[in-house]
Amino acid sequence: MTDETRPPSEDGRTPSDTTERLDRPDFRPAESWGDPSGRPPTDTVVFGEQSGGPTSSTATSTGGSSLTDGYGPQPGTGGYARPDGGAPNGTATFMPPPGTHPTGTHPTAGPTPGGQPTGTHPTGGQPTGTHPAGGHPNGYANGGGAPGYGPAAPGYGPGASTSGHSTSGPGGFGSPGGPGSPPPPPFQASGMGPGWAPPPSGAHPGGTATAPRPGTSLGVVVVIAVVAAMLAATLGSVGTYLLTRNDSGNNPSYSLGPVPSGSTARPPDSVAGVASRVLPSVVSLDVGNGTGTEAASGSGFLIKGGYVVTNNHVVAMAAKGGEIRINFNNRKSTSARIIGRDAGSDLAVVKPDETFGTPEIVLGNSDQVVVGDPVIAVGSPLGLSGTVTTGIVSSLNRPVVAGQETAQRPEDVAYISAIQTDAAINPGNSGGPLVNVNGEVVGVNSAIATLGRSLGGESGNIGLGFAIPSNQARRVAEDIIKYGKAKRPRIGIVLDNDYRGQGVKIASAPQEGRQPVDAAGPAGKAGLKAGDVILEIDGLRLENGNELIALIRAKAPGSKVTVKYQRDGQEATATLTVMAEEEPVATPSPS
Repeated sequence: MTDETRPPSEDGRTPSDTTERLDRPDFRPAESWGDPSGRPPTDTVVFGEQSGGPTSSTATSTGGSSLTDGYGPQPGTGGYARPDGGAPNGTATFMPPPGTHPTGTHPTAGPTPGGQPTGTHPTGGQPTGTHPAGGHPNGYANGGGAPGYGPAAPGYGPGASTSGHSTSGPGGFGSPGGPGSPPPPPFQASGMGPGWAPPPSGAHPGGTATAPRPGTSLGVVVVIAVVAAMLAATLGSVGTYLLTRNDSGNNPSYSLGPVPSGSTARPPDSVAGVASRVLPSVVSLDVGNGTGTEAASGSGFLIKGGYVVTNNHVVAMAAKGGEIRINFNNRKSTSARIIGRDAGSDLAVVKPDETFGTPEIVLGNSDQVVVGDPVIAVGSPLGLSGTVTTGIVSSLNRPVVAGQETAQRPEDVAYISAIQTDAAINPGNSGGPLVNVNGEVVGVNSAIATLGRSLGGESGNIGLGFAIPSNQARRVAEDIIKYGKAKRPRIGIVLDNDYRGQGVKIASAPQEGRQPVDAAGPAGKAGLKAGDVILEIDGLRLENGNELIALIRAKAPGSKVTVKYQRDGQEATATLTVMAEEEPVATPSPS
């Protein structure tokens, strides 16, 4: 059925011709407004089912009565009333009572059919009963809304929305309200009274529809969204930090993560690779004098036949009834005895009672060593067994004289043409091996240079360590194992210790019963005479007599040496064959 016939709206739409409720969600009506239709009052009208009241309610118009505000019950009550109002000065009766308005009468007729409780529309009414915010004369929603639809808030008013709807007549109705208080105003509601939203954008008081404002571009929306997301992430991180920080500095959830997995395998020519092969063959020695009043310690290494090579000054204390104990890398130990020792080269050989399956070390060729070669020193410095240090060959043929303080005879002083290294060597390293990158012994650590002696012991390493060349150690060890003593090389001359010129001068006269040149010795056979100045040995220019002695003692008996010398201002060259000071007799090695 229709309440009246409406002309088409300005936007070309036609009114609805049914009073059945549209399939919209239930909304509670807002505060009352005047009847937007401007129709004369009619008799009883029944509006359909509502929540909060009976299934129907009746508004009776008698003698020009009107519905206050043009609408029915307050929010939260049941029932609806006819929204088109009544004649001025009439009364409105609502059934059931909860649907009545508190005042109910329109004492003073205003221009609008169905005024406010005080009798007048707040703005004096519009001529055709439109809403003061710019509704359509026939109840159409302004701003492009559909016919008869109400505002965004529960109730009625201009603008299309799902919050309330009307029939095709001038007046509309919304869904019945439920119990309780009115709903809060919609987002950005202002100025329209309780429960009402503002007029839709584009509404005009004169009823003319206006075009909506241009929308925001998609790009701007995306930028705003990205900025908002970044800001939210930043604020979230800051919030997390503020919530989880601990002023004490402790963090119960702190973790450095799992330990990285890896392998202990190393390249064979690396320091670690060389050390792993060499360490099992290196031993430490504890030496006592037999009375418990003196003790010494040092290092050594195992060679073929179960012998241990070490320094003479390490084991000299045990030479007269002392004892030696050898500690192996596998932490097993055994006693040992001296096989032989050579003070002039500071080398000795001992034989342990057990070797516990210890592998022997390989002896290299020290004549192939050059300055700058990487080397590794292994031993027991300060009693710390199994210590590995690394460095390079700093120099070759460095003359070192050691043992003058303890030597009882001149021949007990050691003259070494040493390999100099910056690998850390300290007391206790003596006798240990100096090896190359192949794990071969190229020297026997023997001496260190210090800046002086400290109280209570020797000074430590300052980067000047000296090792006996392995070729000399090979020869001496073989002689000791064969004969119990080593051959001492000689060329048969006596030196002038007072000479301070270039090179080394042969004495001009006999000294202590010895002739300056032994006619049957290597130098005499090569034509050298008393007073000659030796300038070079095998191309190495000499600086002092100690250097000459050390170079000759490093040679094996029978080897040839080229000598450059000066006589009466003239230089000449001769070749010598080194000989042993005395030929030892071969004896069986002690068992």
